[in-house]
Amino acid sequence: MRQYLLILLAVSLLYFSRHYSPLLAAIAFAILGYQATNALIPCVSASFVKIGLFGKDLSKPERPVLPESIGAISAMVYLFIMFFYIPFLFYKYLVVITSGGGHRDVSVMESMAQEEYLFPHGKMSEYLSAVLCLQSTVLLGMADDLFDLRWRHKFFLPAVAAIPLLVVYYVDFGVTYVLIPDVIKNWFPTTKTALNLGAFYYVYMASMAIFCPNSINILAGINGLEVGQSIVLAIISLINDALYLTLGNEASKEAHRFSAILIIPFLGVAIALWNWNKWPAKVFVGDTFCYFAGMIFSVVGILGHFSKTTLLLFIPQTLNFIYSCPQLFGLVPCPRHRMPRFEEKNGLLYPSRAEFSDKPPKKIMMPILRLLHTLKLIDLQIEPKTNEIKNCTNMTLINLVLVWSGPLREDKLCNRILTLQLFIGVTAIAARHCLGSLIFGHDNIQFI
Repeated sequence: MRQYLLILLAVSLLYFSRHYSPLLAAIAFAILGYQATNALIPCVSASFVKIGLFGKDLSKPERPVLPESIGAISAMVYLFIMFFYIPFLFYKYLVVITSGGGHRDVSVMESMAQEEYLFPHGKMSEYLSAVLCLQSTVLLGMADDLFDLRWRHKFFLPAVAAIPLLVVYYVDFGVTYVLIPDVIKNWFPTTKTALNLGAFYYVYMASMAIFCPNSINILAGINGLEVGQSIVLAIISLINDALYLTLGNEASKEAHRFSAILIIPFLGVAIALWNWNKWPAKVFVGDTFCYFAGMIFSVVGILGHFSKTTLLLFIPQTLNFIYSCPQLFGLVPCPRHRMPRFEEKNGLLYPSRAEFSDKPPKKIMMPILRLLHTLKLIDLQIEPKTNEIKNCTNMTLINLVLVWSGPLREDKLCNRILTLQLFIGVTAIAARHCLGSLIFGHDNIQFI
């Protein structure tokens, strides 16, 4: 019964969106995406296992076999949603009367001024480039899931998927300026208010396209975390969009309306996937979803022209990456899997460890490891007789939370990390708007 009511609500929102706002259609498609994803996952899970896309849940006593790469289902549903969304997004520009030959005689909004109902080809190209970028990301993510690519090979894949996005940005917008903060202008007297980065700005955007998907992929390893952090990021992003849509100027409203249009349907398919991936998980999401989810935020940040604000949402992922660097770059031994260690006796997770017996860390890291141990940022096991370090906890945010809090059940560990993500994200958004006017001299949100 609930399913039919949700579908009825979605259809009603689609109908009223023609006369009010395309955001109503976004909510409707989020509902439809949720329903479709929730229905498809149990139908196709067995097929994924049949073709070899499965894995064992090592954090369960019986180590059940679960279908892998199910996140591709939610990604595909999202792409279809965004295709069907186009008529609702540009409804007021649809032609209802034509004399032929390509003439747009009367549109739906025929009462509008001539310049106002000319079809916004720029917005259409941005939208299609976003969808094409996400589609390319999904294809590359599926290739990773199928062929299990090495990190050094797949690290730059998101930048390849972002090529359509960057090309359209260059053709349609092309702005490569960044504002110079007032603090810097006070230190270095200059009349310039902006700095032209030129080609380096595109390098920055490509780097952002690489970072966002990979950062979600790195912060993973327990049930519900990949999808959960994506949902939290989407909620924080929508909070920021709501601030601009209610208090921002017209230019910022347009940018954040576009952001909300992309994120709201994503939230629908992500929540449906989370229902199946949360503890105790029935499916694994795979790398496809991590790439896809990260690219969503990269796309809205680039096309919405608030990439720096988007990166603020990724502070926990950024800290996790920085914290992991000694292992990622070979300064400290890095096992293939750094997920927490499961103890069957009590069903709790403990920090996993990197052993130094076979491959000790670089000498330069020894005093650093001891300092991190003193600061409670890592846990070391030291041989009492020789005072040598035997091993250390793996350097991930997941293990760090376990170092701080002690052993936890998997769902409680996930909830703590997601709570931390939400707190940091909301704080970062609040700080951005409170300090923005102090740093840059103005802010696009007017609170008074």
